[in-house]
Amino acid sequence: MTVRMLLLAALFAAATTPVLAHHGWGGNEEKITELTGTVVKPVSLAGPHATMQVKVGNVVWDITLAPPPRTSAAGLRENSIPMGATVTVRGNRSLEADHHEMKVVLVVHNGKRYAVYPDRL
Repeated sequence: MTVRMLLLAALFAAATTPVLAHHGWGGNEEKITELTGTVVKPVSLAGPHATMQVKVGNVVWDITLAPPPRTSAAGLRENSIPMGATVTVRGNRSLEADHHEMKVVLVVHNGKRYAVYPDRL
């Protein structure tokens, strides 16, 4: 009986881990900010959210996009935007002033708009 309970507890913990990894908008500013910079790490669809990195001046920003299926549905996929390309991102900055992260609702590259959270524009 004890082994069975341990097994069930382990299965429950494994099943809830992705849910715990997901984060909302609470750690971000309310206002929308726009940044334009150079892609230093292209879009990755790995993890609970798609990501990329953009350099603005001397600062590298961690860009958090929507979950991979939603990001892909918006047309933004790995290799859509090459490293070194100029992009404009619009979203909500981290509440921590020294934390250069933005949860993005829109990415613009070469005139193409990728609205990963169109309901938040």
